[in-house]
Amino acid sequence: MLEQPIILCGLGRIGWRVLEYLQAAGLPVVIVDTRCAADDPRLRGARLVKGDCRKQEVLEEAGVPQCRGVLIMTNDDLVNISTALMVRHLHPEVRIVMRLFNQNLVNRLGKAFHNIFALSTSTLAAPLFALSALTGQALGSIRLEGVRDGMRQVAELTIATGSELIGGPVSEVVNRHKLLVLAHLRPGEKERLLLDVDLQDRLLAGDRLILCGEPRVLAGLLNGDDPELVHVRWAGWLRRMGRVAWRTLADVELPVKVCAGVLLTVILISTLILHFQVANHPLHRALYHTISLMATAADMGADDPRARWFSVFASVMRLMGAALIAAFTAILTNYLLRARLAGALEFRRIPDGGHVIVCGLGNIGFRVVEELVRFKERVVVIEQSKDSRFVTTTRRLGVPVLIGDATIPLVLQQAHAAQARAVIAATSDDLINLEVALMVRELKANQRVVLHLSDPQLAGMLRENANIRLALSIPLLAAPAFVAALFGDRVQNVFMIDGRMLATLDLVIPAQDDRLCGQTVRNVAADYRLVPVAVFDVAGKLQPQPLDVRLEAGQRLVAISKLPDLERLLRREAVKRDLAPAEASSLNLA
Repeated sequence: MLEQPIILCGLGRIGWRVLEYLQAAGLPVVIVDTRCAADDPRLRGARLVKGDCRKQEVLEEAGVPQCRGVLIMTNDDLVNISTALMVRHLHPEVRIVMRLFNQNLVNRLGKAFHNIFALSTSTLAAPLFALSALTGQALGSIRLEGVRDGMRQVAELTIATGSELIGGPVSEVVNRHKLLVLAHLRPGEKERLLLDVDLQDRLLAGDRLILCGEPRVLAGLLNGDDPELVHVRWAGWLRRMGRVAWRTLADVELPVKVCAGVLLTVILISTLILHFQVANHPLHRALYHTISLMATAADMGADDPRARWFSVFASVMRLMGAALIAAFTAILTNYLLRARLAGALEFRRIPDGGHVIVCGLGNIGFRVVEELVRFKERVVVIEQSKDSRFVTTTRRLGVPVLIGDATIPLVLQQAHAAQARAVIAATSDDLINLEVALMVRELKANQRVVLHLSDPQLAGMLRENANIRLALSIPLLAAPAFVAALFGDRVQNVFMIDGRMLATLDLVIPAQDDRLCGQTVRNVAADYRLVPVAVFDVAGKLQPQPLDVRLEAGQRLVAISKLPDLERLLRREAVKRDLAPAEASSLNLA
């Protein structure tokens, strides 16, 4: 099975990253691309077939009829769908993983065609953007379906000089914070992954621990978050109402100003005429009768002077009142009902601090907002276009959306960017995202900024040279999920730790599987060298002590393993042996 190649169609930015992961996994790869040069050093021995991946003869030359799986990674949805259908014609049972931008197609294509798995890069990357904003980093994520707060994060903790953890055992981190230790990395020593981690080993300055746990637990451990920023802070009710009033009046349009000015001028002139031309008519009575004449066309009753000129004056006032009040009401109503009122009311819902700001409401930005709302975080969005198709949907989620340019300092100040927990620059333009990040850093030098970039090389250089640690590349974040999808629905994700690839397994125990049924999770973990994350019973209930659970048909096991060990598990090739002390320690505390 391992000799069968993986066919990779399309070598864009994501395609190259997918190739790196496939090569790291030791899988044979055949590439189909129209532009790649045969002597490109990045191929590293992978066979290249030049041509249009939609053509039958090209796919046959690449070996589709005998391949293990097909990854279709071009930037054109129609090309990807056409290629997938041709692959299905040549190989009716092969696993096809394809990239799509259209979210509706992503959700429905897999149901319409057998063994075709469509993925959207924005959906894949969004959880890691959200986790990076909350905790300062994210190597990977695991979603426990059907569990409230079911997101688990994989992150790296570096033991800093002077840390209180120095000298203590690894098990102290595990016991205190209820975390899994996936790796213990020490400079100059061989890495220890999964069951090779010795939980009794003493921590030294410079050690790195790869941890898996709930984001809210990791948030306080990783970067020492300022408690004042973690908790959302609100201004008083009066202050918030003042912001609404100020924003409502601050950007009044010219037609409203002109119409209001004319109306007030007419009222003033009429009031003065009545006051000076009608005997014993004080100002307050003159104002009252002016409003009555213009608004309701009412008579003055006993105060009516009965003069001819007044009849003409009253008639003119009634006509002007009908016209001016109608015009003013129409213009003002139009102004208030437009997005300006909605934007003004949003200021009432912006916290004074502790929230997360998302700049840009495209595909990536909206998916990030969804993830943050799922984490029960308070979110504020800055979007330049009021016509964005996600604005209304985002507001329905209870998230305020400010219409403005996030590269303008005043807009960032109105969103309280300096007091926010984090700012995520997620527009579709790399240059704008970089500009937003630098603007935020001017407001607060140590503010946590998560920067979306499409170029992995640029993201790496910014992390190294510009002290923007959270410059994240979509290809880098999304590529592991495409590789994971090759293994079927049982593999949720893959991620790299110190050059070694680990996979997250989500396995439903099949009926009449004598290799797994009746075995304890502890024994399965030892036989196949995996670390259990969670076990669900047949009803979908999370088990509190997973290691002691005896597996039955219909139960779900979520675990992390090395890729070769995953292959052995899928083939049920257990390696029976006694547990080493380090392995027993790791399992007892997992």
